[in-house]
Amino acid sequence: MTRPARKFFGIIALVSFVMVYVVVAAAIGSGRILEAPTLIKFGYFLVAGVLWVLPAGLLLRWMQKPDPNAPQD
Repeated sequence: MTRPARKFFGIIALVSFVMVYVVVAAAIGSGRILEAPTLIKFGYFLVAGVLWVLPAGLLLRWMQKPDPNAPQD
């Protein structure tokens, strides 16, 4: 797969992932987490707010991978 094709599909995957992740994290956050102590709520939202970066970073790394048959500079 060429780099432009990876970028196209990667952006679609990234936007889709973030949209689903936000809905799931908000659903969990608005459930039992609201009844938890303040420190637990803070920890949950801190972890949930940063956790999406790991898969997004892997996806971005895949998108930037050079083409296997491209000439080397």
